[in-house]
Amino acid sequence: MIKHIVLFKFKEDLPAAEKKSKSEKIKAELEGLINKVETLRKMEVGININPDEDYDLSLVSEFDNMEGLKAYAVHPDHVKAGAGIREILEKRACVDYEV
Repeated sequence: MIKHIVLFKFKEDLPAAEKKSKSEKIKAELEGLINKVETLRKMEVGININPDEDYDLSLVSEFDNMEGLKAYAVHPDHVKAGAGIREILEKRACVDYEV
């Protein structure tokens, strides 16, 4: 099994209300991928509740293997969700590991 973990930091100049609404929209879109991407086994998205921390949103997903993760990466619904994130993204951190 492969775990794919991503942390997202949004642009500093993004107003708090907009950050909140966009975070909720992105969370719903990413969690909705579980019903659209066949290789995706589990998806959990969390919105940071601690303003003292660096990242705003986290994603933890699971795949049977790296091929499944690669299929997810190019899936049209994932690409669409990613486009919405990129417009407000300052930085991203990612780790993939085998369980």
